[in-house]
Amino acid sequence: MIPTAQVVEIRRLFFAEHWRVGTIATQLGLHADTVRRALATDRFARPAVVRPSLCDPYRAFLQATLQQYPRLRATRLFEMAKARGYPGSVVQLRRVVRTLRPVPAAEAYLRLHLLPGEQGQADWGSFGTVTIGRATRRLSAFVLVLSWSRALHAVFTLDQTLESFLRGHVEAFQALGGVPRVLLLDNLKSAVLERQGDAIRFHPRLLDLCGHYHCVPRTCAVGAAHEKGRVERAIRYLRDAFFAARTFRDVDDLNHQFVHWRDTVAHARRVPGDATRTVAEALAEERMRLLPLPAHPFPTACVRVVTSGKTPYIRFDRNWDLDPPYLGPGPAHAGGRRRDRAALSRDGGGSRAPPELRC
Repeated sequence: MIPTAQVVEIRRLFFAEHWRVGTIATQLGLHADTVRRALATDRFARPAVVRPSLCDPYRAFLQATLQQYPRLRATRLFEMAKARGYPGSVVQLRRVVRTLRPVPAAEAYLRLHLLPGEQGQADWGSFGTVTIGRATRRLSAFVLVLSWSRALHAVFTLDQTLESFLRGHVEAFQALGGVPRVLLLDNLKSAVLERQGDAIRFHPRLLDLCGHYHCVPRTCAVGAAHEKGRVERAIRYLRDAFFAARTFRDVDDLNHQFVHWRDTVAHARRVPGDATRTVAEALAEERMRLLPLPAHPFPTACVRVVTSGKTPYIRFDRNWDLDPPYLGPGPAHAGGRRRDRAALSRDGGGSRAPPELRC
């Protein structure tokens, strides 16, 4: 409640001086609702007049359709209503759809607390394109984050193939000094071949990797990126704090720059939610709980079997300028040329060096 003298002053400023409600509230240091109560402006409010609309006959149809398809766009609803005889405009229908569209229920999220060495989250991040010679290639980064210490490692590549996906895990395990017991992944094809509800068929090569390092793969629910929020935030942090406005000669140079930035910047920051220690200090503590690395890393070489034609040029990783030697004995074709089968091997994505030829 405000004093009666202040109510009189408010009414004088409003009715005699024609000040606005906001101006009165600012000058007297009051809330605008307090000024309105003092003016009793509710007595002068006119009753709302509901006018008929061209959308009225179609409200039931619009509401039933939105209950079944809550995210259906108003333009599509306009086409459906127009086919049923709606004579109005899309602007008028948008106003009605805005009042009829169901509001999604608010979801509650629990903060994830994990034990040291228990979980690592991995995913791909897209970083635009780079020009190599006359070709334009997509630049990607495989990112793995330890959920407890928030230590991270990234491998920039020119593809998102299965071999690059596996190589990213191997290099991340070596860089972090151990293996988490659980790998939380997205539902990408490099990890999941088929999914029916909770029944998941993982890629055999991914299972071989997990068997080699004694960890187990897990996937988040479809369309539930918040379940792997640590790696999602790490990708955004990598994009904003490291990659933005950075120059590099090639992908190898970019990976070398990342290692220096990771050790001097990313791991030197405080652990999110725990200002008492840095990420590097938390990683040193978590290494004691990680699974030990095996004696030999998991093989991730990319092997492709190709057949050369009359000319000795073979296409591999968008390259035509390969001149492989003749491999093994075989009958010569006309003109002294041979047609040989060869296996092209590449050490996991990103390198532009000519691939090794093996028989």
